Amino acid sequence: MYDLTIRIVAEVVSAILCFILLRFMIKPYRLTGEGRYLGLPLGFTFLGISYILGVIALSGLFSPYMELAWIPLLVRTFSFSFLVVTYYFSKKPSKNPRLLWDTTLSLLIIVLIASVAAVLIFPQFAASSYMPTQEYFRIFDIICLAYISFYTLRKHIRNLDPTTIWIPIGFILLCISQYSILIWAIDRSNFAFTGALLIRMAGLIVFLIVSIRTFYNSSKRSIE
Repeated sequence: MYDLTIRIVAEVVSAILCFILLRFMIKPYRLTGEGRYLGLPLGFTFLGISYILGVIALSGLFSPYMELAWIPLLVRTFSFSFLVVTYYFSKKPSKNPRLLWDTTLSLLIIVLIASVAAVLIFPQFAASSYMPTQEYFRIFDIICLAYISFYTLRKHIRNLDPTTIWIPIGFILLCISQYSILIWAIDRSNFAFTGALLIRMAGLIVFLIVSIRTFYNSSKRSIE
């Protein structure tokens, strides 16, 4: 009961942080109308949705937890995949960037919808298969976050700026959090479980601080 309460509180706080982040991340798109600025806000929107779905699954309001546990995991994996695609397509120009982006995003959405539909249609099978296979999804999440961490860190090194160093730090914290959750999923370590939740929230707070600083610095420069 204690672990359940902590997890629900952590999921709620994480979702709130993601949606506050959305408010600041969406501003560049509103100002410019350029689609390339939609990647990060959409990624963190799906991440926030995954935490809300986690609360619903944990509460057991609609179904036993194991029958719905796949859904927040799938949406979270989609959000990390979406962020990887966003950063990957931003690293270099392509002959048909819009076509590649639209095709990749469409495939991700189709896979997500099909996976969620399978969970809802076959809930008992989903419940029985969750524990033996969910570690593979968590490993995939770690790989996604490790890629983004490496990409943003390399970008910071190429163009040193005291503020941009916090972006890879935020993703590294999320990566460590996913690793701790993986450890907890394997051996049920309470230390790894609590640490994962705290590190995750620390990573989201880092992103929030960076977003707020970037927004107000931009507003200050525009006034000047």
